[in-house]
Amino acid sequence: MISGEHIHIEVEPAYLGQDAEGTRYIFSYTITIRNRGAEPARLLTRHWIITDGNGRVEEVFGDGVVGEQPRLDPGEQHRYTSGAIIDTPFGTMQGSYGMITDGGRKFSASIPLFRLQAPGVLH
Repeated sequence: MISGEHIHIEVEPAYLGQDAEGTRYIFSYTITIRNRGAEPARLLTRHWIITDGNGRVEEVFGDGVVGEQPRLDPGEQHRYTSGAIIDTPFGTMQGSYGMITDGGRKFSASIPLFRLQAPGVLH
C-alpha cells in the first residue's frame, strides 16, 4: 500500500529578479517527486499556499503540474520547474499533491514549506 509518506518531494527554489516595473519579485522552483512506495501512483492535482512577506496568502488549486499528470512507478521520479511572482522579496510556499494509485486509492502527498528569498534580504 502506498501513502503520502511514500511520495518524497524535494524543492529547489531560485530567485530570478524583479518584474519590468520593479514592483514584484520572480522566483522559480524545481520539484523532484519520488515514489518510494510499492505501487504506482499518478499525480492528479496540486494545491499551493503562497505567503508573501506581508502575510498575504494566495491559494492555488489546479490539475497536474505544468500541464502533466505524471505517473510514477515504484522507484521512479518526476522533475519539473515552475514559478511564482510575489509582492515582497521574501515569502514561503507549501502545499500538497492529490495522488491516486493504480488501484484507485486517493491520497495526499505534502509539499514541505520552502522559502522564496531574494539575495541579501535575510540572513
